Amino acid sequence: MKTFSIPYHTGSREFTVPDANVKAVLTAALHDYAPEAGQEELVRRALASPIGTPRLRDLARGRRKVVLVTSDHTRSVPSRITLPILLEEIRAGSPDADITILIATGLHRPTTTEEQKRMFGEDIVAREKISINNAFDPSAFVHVCRLPSGADFRVNRLAVECDLLLAEGFIEPHFFAGFSGGRKSILPGICAQETVNQNHSFQAIASPRAATGVLTGNPIHEDMVYAARRVNTAFICNVALNSRKEIIAAFAGDLEQAHEAGCDFIRRLSRCEPVRGDIVITSNGGYPLDQNLYQTPKAASTAEACAGDDGVIILCAGCADGIGGEHFESLMLSGSVEEIERRLAAVPPEKTIPEQWCAQIYARILKRHTVIVCSDMLSPDLIRKAHMVPAATPAEALKLAFDIKGADASVVLIPDGVSVMVTK
Repeated sequence: MKTFSIPYHTGSREFTVPDANVKAVLTAALHDYAPEAGQEELVRRALASPIGTPRLRDLARGRRKVVLVTSDHTRSVPSRITLPILLEEIRAGSPDADITILIATGLHRPTTTEEQKRMFGEDIVAREKISINNAFDPSAFVHVCRLPSGADFRVNRLAVECDLLLAEGFIEPHFFAGFSGGRKSILPGICAQETVNQNHSFQAIASPRAATGVLTGNPIHEDMVYAARRVNTAFICNVALNSRKEIIAAFAGDLEQAHEAGCDFIRRLSRCEPVRGDIVITSNGGYPLDQNLYQTPKAASTAEACAGDDGVIILCAGCADGIGGEHFESLMLSGSVEEIERRLAAVPPEKTIPEQWCAQIYARILKRHTVIVCSDMLSPDLIRKAHMVPAATPAEALKLAFDIKGADASVVLIPDGVSVMVTK
C-alpha cells in the first residue's frame, strides 16, 4: 500500500492506495523549486527591476490619489509580505499620497475584518485606508466602455477617480481564464456584477480557448486585458507560490508583460502530460480555495483531463463555508445535469446568472464522470442534491470508487489540482 497526503482545509488528509493500482502521481515542479532568495527579497528585486515600466516609486512621484487593488479572503496572496513593501515603494515616490487598498471581491461576500487581519496583518488594518468592492451596489460603479465581447464595463469608481492604479496578486493555472493574476484583479475583481456575469457567459465559458493555460484567443482573457487597460492599470506585482503558500518568484511592472513573464514561469513548472486513470484523486489545494464547493471546479476540471471517458473523480475539499454562492447552489439543485446545461445554454450573455459558470462546468463534467466529494464539513444530502456522491473519509471515497470501477481500476493522484496544469 502507498500513502499519499492531499491538502484539505487548513491541513491535509491521507489516501492509502494499493501499489498495483497506482498509475501516476502528477505534481507541479514549482512545489520543489528552490528560489534564489528569500520571500521579501524576491519581491524587492522585482520592484527594483520592473518589466516594461519605470519603478513604482517613480510612477508614484507627484501622484496624490493611489489605489492598490489586492485579493480577497478566497485567495492565497501573501499580502502580509507584499503589501508593506508595495506601500513603502509608493511612499518613497510620494510620501503624502492618499492610498486606498481596494479588496477585489468579484462576486464573493465581503472580506471580514478578522480575515483582513489574517491576510494583511493587524498593523495595516489599523493604519491604512481599506475599501471592499461590493459588486451588488450600483452606486459604487461607473460606466467606462463596452468590452470586445459587448459587455458593459462598469468598474469601481475608486479605480477611475485615482491618479495611480496598481494591483497585486498571484499567478496559477486557471480553468477558464488561462491563468490567474494580472488583469484579473480588475475584471472580475473590482467590477459590477453585470460586467462579471457577462464576461463569464455560457458562450464565453464554452469557447475551446477558455481553458487552462490558454491566453491567446481566449475571449475571457481578452475582455479582462481590455478592461484593465481602459482604467490605466499602471503597475502590477504578482507572485508565484509553492504548496506551502511561500513566494518562490515575483514579477512586477507592466500589466501584460509582467503577467506574461509570470505565466511563462508557472507554465514551465506546472505543466504535466495527461495520464488517463479509471479513478482520479485530487484536491482544491486546501484553504482558502476549498472553503466552498463553488470554488472546486478548478480542481475538478484538472481531474477531468485525466479521467478518461467515464472515470471517477474523487475531490477532497473541506467546504467549511458550504456550497458557496446562493445562485450556484440554486442552479446545482435545479434539475438534472442535462437540464442545468440546457437551461444555461439558453441564457443570452447579457442575462447571465451570477455564478452560473461553475454550474456550467460541473454540468459538463458530471455528464461524463461520477464525482465523489470527500468532505466531513459539507452536508451529504446537499452533495447528493448537487448530483455528486458524498464520502466523509478518504477510505470511504476510495471504496466507493473501486465499487464503481472495479478492484483493478487504475488510480491517478493529483494532490493539488489547482497548481497542476494538465495539457496535451
